[in-house]
Amino acid sequence: MAEYDIIIKGGTVVDGTRVPRYVADIAIKDGQIAQIGGLGNGKAATADQVLDASGLIVAPGFVDLHTHYDAQIQWDAWCTISGWHGVTSIVLGNCGFGFAPVHPEERDRAMLTMSRTEAIPFESMKAGMLWDWVTFPEWMDTLERIPKGLNVLSYVPVAPLMIWVMGLEAAKSRPATPEERKEMQRLLHEAMDAGACGFSIQRFGENSIQADYDGTPMVTDTMVDEDILALAEVLAERDEGFIQISQATEGLAGGEDDLRFQEKLAEVARRPILHNLVGAGQNPEFHRKKLAWLEDCNRRGLRIFGQGATLRAAFTFTLEDWNLYDNSPAWNKATTGTREEKKAKMADPEIRAAMKIETDEAVEKLQQTQALGGPIKDLMIQHVGDDSALEHYVGMTVGQVAEIEGKDPIDAMLDLALATDLQAEFLTQDRLQGSEQHATNMAEMITSPYTVCGVSDGGAHTKFFTGGSYPTDFLSWMVRDTGKVSLEEAHYRLSYLPAHMAGFRDRGFLRSGAPADVVVYDLEGLKVTPDRWQGEITHDFPAGEWRRVQRAEGYRWILVNGEVTFEDGKCTGATPGRLLRHGTAEAV
Repeated sequence: MAEYDIIIKGGTVVDGTRVPRYVADIAIKDGQIAQIGGLGNGKAATADQVLDASGLIVAPGFVDLHTHYDAQIQWDAWCTISGWHGVTSIVLGNCGFGFAPVHPEERDRAMLTMSRTEAIPFESMKAGMLWDWVTFPEWMDTLERIPKGLNVLSYVPVAPLMIWVMGLEAAKSRPATPEERKEMQRLLHEAMDAGACGFSIQRFGENSIQADYDGTPMVTDTMVDEDILALAEVLAERDEGFIQISQATEGLAGGEDDLRFQEKLAEVARRPILHNLVGAGQNPEFHRKKLAWLEDCNRRGLRIFGQGATLRAAFTFTLEDWNLYDNSPAWNKATTGTREEKKAKMADPEIRAAMKIETDEAVEKLQQTQALGGPIKDLMIQHVGDDSALEHYVGMTVGQVAEIEGKDPIDAMLDLALATDLQAEFLTQDRLQGSEQHATNMAEMITSPYTVCGVSDGGAHTKFFTGGSYPTDFLSWMVRDTGKVSLEEAHYRLSYLPAHMAGFRDRGFLRSGAPADVVVYDLEGLKVTPDRWQGEITHDFPAGEWRRVQRAEGYRWILVNGEVTFEDGKCTGATPGRLLRHGTAEAV
């Protein structure tokens, strides 16, 4: 009988802790790393399977703290896109959004919410979700039971918690009563007893960048301080868990008051806060100011960490599906409703006038447009449907079309969308993306003591965003191509530090006795495919729905709990993932 299940032989080990790389064999037994190096002992160690990692990097699997795979994990055990790109552990239920607790009669409404705010196809959720739970502890039991190709933690998303206690309309229109607040605290205790990792909220105010399906703010967007702090008291009482908060995004919402509130939240909870997000954009003063704030908070004992937006991202979208201009009331109004309702509103001169006014006001106030992804005039036209008369516009920017037609860029964009029955496809363009300055800004942002890679939004915005590819993009761009970040530092930010932030007890590093979540890859061959900006369309969601994806090349093997889940990009069908109650798969 062989001594080990697997030996990863001759690879360059980057263990996630910033220890300098070294060459060693790694032995795996019963899902754990049994030994690193020293396998000879006078005789050759034996294993059922030997993986030759000569010339390859062997590192801990990546930890993605910001995903929305709550629905998709029920039909896709590997949570692709993320699973293709070396992610071996994820956290569900971000931004306060999720599906537990939810009364049976409110399930359709919950799915409609997610179809807008996170742009997950409603028909796919309707066909693919199990809905064999009602309460949050029952949701955790479902996560435990279903096949998983990676490890899972789950926040308690605050929106469904509030709706369960207060009802939807009340939760959107008033603070909780003292009795309701106590009941939310009780339910949070119950969920934490069941193994939740903490709670999450989005708080963007009345003009939320991610609105509900009817265009109104999400429940937590207008949640009062006292209700949030009451939940923080639960974590303080238990001395466990952490909080994810989406708030005060540069140029979109919030400001100094939002940051001061997060400081108060950290004071009350006495637990880590994950602040979303820190970006490395055109103006380096944005991320420098945020990094200085994070450093000051931690100097004062407030454990606030920044989740860095590290992907060279772009959105490829049509106005049939797009929802990320919702912080503009006029755009929000125009892009909600049925297809015919959207078209009628987009043609309305008064609504168009309001769009232009709001854009001008944002530029005056913020020195930049409020449009996520950059100015509308810079959008590249990718596709015009079947209208050959408009084909000559493909490859032009909206600004160029506006100049040709003598129109405002917003009119040019809307007219093109209407002429193609909302099928005209636009690509956001950030002139900084991929530049030397961008790489410099990114390195400065991500090497702060308090930031991690990520914000994939995996499972969300499925028709226009492919954020799950961020680990591959980061390693190939920032480590290999530019040399701005060392390999050791990159894996610390991709695995060890996010695992530490999230309270993982035994993951995010390679060490004897730790679960064998491992990626083995060729750094020179690492690649996001087919294209960094556009990806490809695949019809692999329930109910025949499509999504935009990007796959990976260069990963020789991906292992979860000691089993190979992907080999040379192909899924093995293994589902060794675990539900990590209280940050671990073991009983506590």
